[in-house]
Amino acid sequence: MTSSLLKVCIVGSGNWGSVIAKIVGINVHKYPDKFASAVTMYVYEELIDGVKLTEIINTRHENVKYLPGCKLPENVVACSDALESAKDADILVFVLPHQFIGKICQELNGHIKKSAVAVSLIKGLEAKDGRLSLISNVIRKTLCIPVAVLMGANVANEVAEETFCESTIGCKNASTGNTLKEIFQTPYFRISVVPDEETVELCGALKNVVAIGAGFMDGLRQGDNSKAAIIRLGLMEIISFCKHFYPQTKIETFLESCGVADLITTCYGGRNRKVAAAYAANPQKSLTELEHEMLNGQKLQGPSTAADVCSVLKRKDASGTNLMQKFPIFTAIHKICTGEMQPNEFVGSLIGNPEVR
Repeated sequence: MTSSLLKVCIVGSGNWGSVIAKIVGINVHKYPDKFASAVTMYVYEELIDGVKLTEIINTRHENVKYLPGCKLPENVVACSDALESAKDADILVFVLPHQFIGKICQELNGHIKKSAVAVSLIKGLEAKDGRLSLISNVIRKTLCIPVAVLMGANVANEVAEETFCESTIGCKNASTGNTLKEIFQTPYFRISVVPDEETVELCGALKNVVAIGAGFMDGLRQGDNSKAAIIRLGLMEIISFCKHFYPQTKIETFLESCGVADLITTCYGGRNRKVAAAYAANPQKSLTELEHEMLNGQKLQGPSTAADVCSVLKRKDASGTNLMQKFPIFTAIHKICTGEMQPNEFVGSLIGNPEVR
């Protein structure tokens, strides 16, 4: 980072991106000797009743589509040009659906400061040729800059309403971690910083898969006992997955907000649970159809993450065992999402789970 005032750019403007823009826009004014006042926000341009969304945000200071009713600080400046938004930024905050990260990074490649750092709030992962790739690695490799992550039990609308919650920054560089904490922490949004970047990020991605399973339980009217079992068994698979692919994983990271807390809140209040419950209750409509009907343009993360996870798990481990056998919940959820299994088969698939004794 440079010694001059640090400029922040929010790359993304959906529900969560708009909440983060509100927080960052307020926080930069708390440190006028460290951060530039203007916070740019890249907005995918849309027309709302014939008016550009960027124009609405910059005049009414409200994202009327993705965060209606929540005023944004006037120093948050919406821009539909990704390069223009990010070209002078010292801190790039990536907060958009993980399906779009590759394209946006290719656009930005070669057009950002070499001294910039990024922080990813994107809860997903990628798999190419059966190999795991974290979203932070996609950003890191494409833009050649350091990348931290922020994950936690953060239902966007509740954070917008300033109800108390926590979140976790995963950052190996302590100084950068502290700077990021300054732009994110508020009295109601408390931040802890840990160096275990990979585990923080994987928790944020994998909990969406488990939330799909929790939604199936809700749609099948299985009750809270069964849902609690899914949360416990799902947490065990998250831990096993992290340890398998990142042996340096710290068990204490799962006790941070990014771990068990995020898993719980997503299994009770997130969009993945909501749509999965509707699907299990009435499988005549596909998850994709329900996503379009129920989410107002937002995207499900669970099904695509489950697909990526299972493409990685199809590889065999050193003993020749197909890894899918070691992750029966992830596997069953993926099969239901793709139509290979019906939601009412989910409970039966748990009986042989190695964690069910």
